[in-house]
Amino acid sequence: MWPWLDRKGRLSLLKLLVFVALFAPAVWIVVAFGTGAIGARALNAAIREFGLWTIRWLFLALAITPLCGIFAYPSLFSARRMIGVAAFAYGFVHLCFYTADQAFDLSAVAAEIVSRTYLTIGFTALVGLSALASTSTDGMVRRLGGRNWRRLHRFVYAIAVLGLVHFFLQSKLDVWEPTVMAGLLAWLLGYRVLKWALPRREGMSVAWVAGLGVAAALFTALAEALYFRLAMGADPLRVLAVNLGLAAGLRPAIVVLSTTLALTAAVAIRNLVARRGSGRSQFVRVRPSGVRVG
Repeated sequence: MWPWLDRKGRLSLLKLLVFVALFAPAVWIVVAFGTGAIGARALNAAIREFGLWTIRWLFLALAITPLCGIFAYPSLFSARRMIGVAAFAYGFVHLCFYTADQAFDLSAVAAEIVSRTYLTIGFTALVGLSALASTSTDGMVRRLGGRNWRRLHRFVYAIAVLGLVHFFLQSKLDVWEPTVMAGLLAWLLGYRVLKWALPRREGMSVAWVAGLGVAAALFTALAEALYFRLAMGADPLRVLAVNLGLAAGLRPAIVVLSTTLALTAAVAIRNLVARRGSGRSQFVRVRPSGVRVG
């Protein structure tokens, strides 16, 4: 079945648009690499860009479940598999470009992976992604059985954490985006914990989503303060104070708070529309399942 078709063999505009969008960053990187527009150190820049998009696609795959619930658009689930497989594909190309940077000396690549902690972590995450991508077909779901397949694909959460740690370590002091992603991952995991812990009849209310957003922003600020304390010996209180204002630019905690508050507003609007349509209060309800590559 072609990836832009639904299960009935009909063209899905959503899946087609997602399929095209997944190729767009790769095309840009390859063209920029070939023309020299990507920078003076083209190969290193290409390695970094493919790595960045690996974790971006992985996080987007993780975001499908809450987005389906918040926007009441379950059709998004049909695109989750493509996004997850794309994360693996970008990660694999990331490794291939790194191998090219090592003059295709596989022994040197293996030695680097073993001796450098951040490479070991990143390679472990990629191996995990390969296991999820290779079992993402309907045939593998039937072969493994639904329960075993779900257990295997829950490792996506550990893979996301490993990918984020790899991102932090290789970024050195330029940790703006990794810190933002740490806050968003905290929100994504917290959302799943709340969906599991809350009674089904209660659902995910505006108050819970808002509280989760504030908690994720605080976690982001604390994570940034801890990182700069460990990396540079910076005063954590000064780092936290910077996060409270815009004097040093848009800090990760503000980005996370703004993003999660936007989602909170979406939940509020969704509930208001549902209340007006039915005459009674309704909360968004989603089947409490994890976002998986398959």
